[in-house]
This record gives sequence, C-alpha cells and structure tokens, in this order.
Amino acid sequence: MSVLTLIQPGVYRDSVALMLLARELGALPGVSAVSVVMGTPANQAVLREAGLLTSEAQAASPNDLIIAIQAQDETRARAAMTQAQTMLAQKASSAQATGAARPRTMRSAIRALPEANVAVISVAGQYAAAQAWDALRAGLHVLLFSDHVSVDDEVALKEYAGAHDLLLMGPGAGTAILNGVGLGFANAVPRGDIGIVAAAGTGLQEVSTLIAKAGAGITQAIGTGGRDVSEKVGGKMLLHGLQMLQADPETRVIVVVSKLPADSVVDKLMAQVAQSDKPTVLALMTNYKLQMTNDKFATRHSPLATDLRQAASFAVALSRGESVDDARQKIAAEDRALAGKARALKRKLNARQNFLRGLYSGGTLCEETMRIWQAALGGIWSNAPLDPKLQLPDSNVSKRHTVIDLGEEEFTIGRPHPMIDQELRVKRILQEARDPRIAAIALDVVIGYGSNADPASELGAAIREAKQIAAQKKRELIFVASVTGTDSDPQNLARQTDTLKQAGVMVLNSNAAVARLTRALVE
Repeated sequence: MSVLTLIQPGVYRDSVALMLLARELGALPGVSAVSVVMGTPANQAVLREAGLLTSEAQAASPNDLIIAIQAQDETRARAAMTQAQTMLAQKASSAQATGAARPRTMRSAIRALPEANVAVISVAGQYAAAQAWDALRAGLHVLLFSDHVSVDDEVALKEYAGAHDLLLMGPGAGTAILNGVGLGFANAVPRGDIGIVAAAGTGLQEVSTLIAKAGAGITQAIGTGGRDVSEKVGGKMLLHGLQMLQADPETRVIVVVSKLPADSVVDKLMAQVAQSDKPTVLALMTNYKLQMTNDKFATRHSPLATDLRQAASFAVALSRGESVDDARQKIAAEDRALAGKARALKRKLNARQNFLRGLYSGGTLCEETMRIWQAALGGIWSNAPLDPKLQLPDSNVSKRHTVIDLGEEEFTIGRPHPMIDQELRVKRILQEARDPRIAAIALDVVIGYGSNADPASELGAAIREAKQIAAQKKRELIFVASVTGTDSDPQNLARQTDTLKQAGVMVLNSNAAVARLTRALVE
C-alpha cells in the first residue's frame, strides 16, 4: 500500500463538500482509503489512528486542507491525487463562474439577506462558535451543524440564545424543520399540530416521518444537538425549545425525544412539562426513575413512550382526540403479529444461527435497537454501547449480538456519513454474511434531504450477494429493515421500500418493529 498526502494551505471547504469529494475519490480504481479534512488536531489524531498521518499532514495547520490517499501502489495513488486536484480546481472555477459575489463572512451574508432569520453554520469547529455569535447577535436563530465546539462555548451560546428568545440548535445538530423548511438531514413531512423538540437527529426524523405515515403533521421540529442533555449543558435548548412549543398557538401536542439525558435534565424537563396543559409525549430512551415518572407524570395527557414508534403513535392519537390506551393496544396487536412472523421465519434457520447483527446509519435508531434487544437478550456489543463494558475491542469485528453505529467518527473520518455513502455498510453486510452463527441482520434506511439519492439500490445489490453467500453454505440469512422517510422525499418511500423487498428484505413500518421482530428470532 502507498499513502500520498496533498496539503492545500488556506483552502477551506465545509464538511459536506469534503465528504462528497472523499466519496468520489474513494471510488477510483485501486484506492483503499481516502481522507479529506481540515488540518485540525482532532482530525490529525484520527488520521494517525487510520494510518494516514504522514509527516506533511502532521505539519498542517487548522487552516490547511489535507487530502490523504491510500492506494494499492504509488502509481494509483498519484493518479487519484491528480484527480483530486482536478476536482478541486473544477469546483473553484464553477463557483467563480456563477458571477454573483458570494458572502465570505456571516456579517456580509446578513447584509446581503437582511430578511433572513435563520443561519445554518457548517465550518471547522474552532471557527464555528465565532460565526454563531455573529448570527445570534444579529437576531438570527442558528442551526450549528459543526461539531468540535467546546462545551463552554456551547453553554455560553445557549444561555445568550435563551435570554434573547432565539434557538441555538447544536453543535452537531443535523436535523430541524422550521415553518415547513427542512434543515440538514430532514424529511418532507406535512404541516399539522404536533411539535417536536429532540436531542436526537435520527430520532427526530423517525418520529416526524412516522407521524406523516399515520396521516398527521407537525408544526415545528427543533433539533438541539445530542450534548445538550448532558449534565454540564443542562438541557438548555431542549427546555427552551419545549417552552417555545408550549407558547406556540399552532402546536396542540408536543413530543420530546432524547437519548441518554442526565438525571438532572430529566428533573428540569418534568418540571417544565408540568407547567403546560398541552399533551406532551416523552420519548427519553432511558430507564431513569421510570416507575416514578409513570406514577407522577405519565398520564393519558403526557404519556411516557418506551420507543419512537410509541412516541409517534401517542402523539397522533392525542392530536386526534383519541385514547392513548387505544394506541397502546394497537401497538400490542402489531407486536403479536410480528411474533407470529418471527415464528414462521425461525423455522428457516438452523440450530447454529443464534446471533443478531444491526448495521445502522442513525445513532438514535442504533440505540433504540440495542435497548429493545437488551431487554430480552442481555448485553449487546457495540462501538457505541449502552454499557461501557460491552465496547467492542475492534469495531470492525462483531461479537455475539452486535449493533454498529456506522455514523460514529471512527467510520466517518474523511468519508461521507453513511446516510450519504453506503460503501462501509455494504462491506460490513458481506462480512457478516460469512458468519454461520448469524440469524438476521437489521438495517435502517434513512432518506430525505441531504441523504443518498437511492440507498435501497446500493444496499439491495449487497443483500442479494450476502444471501447467495449464505445459500452456498446451506443457510438462510434474514434481512429486516425500515425506511425512515415519506413518499414526498426525493428518494420516495414507496420506491425505496419496493427496491428493498425485491432484494429479499422484510420491510417494516418502524425501526422499533424491526428490532422486536429480529429479537424474537433468537429469543
């Protein structure tokens, strides 16, 4: 293998542009690994772990663009690097050819668009806070897509935003829907009377699209960034977003989605919920004070959902003036039907097929699956485990029941997020197919703005090959998936579902249903 590095001093590209460039380079013949990143210390550390940190990359500054390419030989590496330079030059000339001068600072952008009221910030982490301050002080709400922003900066920004009745969504906020406009990774969902505030990006997408599938709609969907619910940040934007929805006359029902909130944040959240008469569904993805919460807060007007499917179902029922208990009974009936399907599928498995694999692009959906599996199967191994003791020694090698979050930084260095690029998941599907102990593989397919144009087709080809690998060894390999999206999304829910079914995938309506059916296969 040969590794070549190109340093472009003072050349900045946002994270999405870098991901797309890395994807194109990674598809070139003989290229085994590509990283296209800014030269920040954090990025250099990940390059080192990936074996791509050359002396040139180590000497780069945070203002420098690093392109590192690993190929089968030096000839292929040099050819790929030449292509990288050509692509960068083409993008630069294309931007210049548009003619109109583009703002180079937040302040100049605000002058150019004085009617704007939201800023989306996607710059290197060390610059993101300064840009967010400029936007907030100009009276703009902010979606801070960037990560690597310090906790102290996050706290200060959110304190200022809250005091001025503004939203500071992030850092690391990938999803929001404001007044019907999707920001980041979002879906085309109808307007309605259900408001969502979420410290979980794909959790927000799953709940909003399940609401849409049920024929209802939303007012606003506010993403806060996952770190918002940590002890130090204190849920500042989750609480502020909740207060804004409580005050919004168009919002009749509220859903709060969060993964792993600190205990103190849950206490504050419950206190704020109690201050409003609006029905509020709580999907906290945690067992914190569960019994106390049920007794004190979880009434038929403010129910506690144990998964995202329940959260959406409860919200739709409340929106329609229907009973939450009836919604529970419908879900229970669905689970009984899933158990029946699992019993039929189980007959196709042999005695050695006792383990499950989950290969996920969405962190919240990954966590939801782990929680559902763990309730009956015990500890679940992962690169992002619920229990630190179940951290995989090597994220590329599964153990027993394993769920992998392919969106974690270890997999996304210098390459697109798995909601954009299916390459790593395709490779992992084929890897898992060779394990004779595997009964089923669970997948999420997340569509919408910013996502892969046709993820089902890319996954479908790999799934067919995986099934052939298993069949050659006289085994059945079961694939079960859900599609987070709507028919109004660019990729079209129905088209993605049909493509997966044609590849031999059982497609269910929600990720929770996928987790429950696959769990039943090995219970």
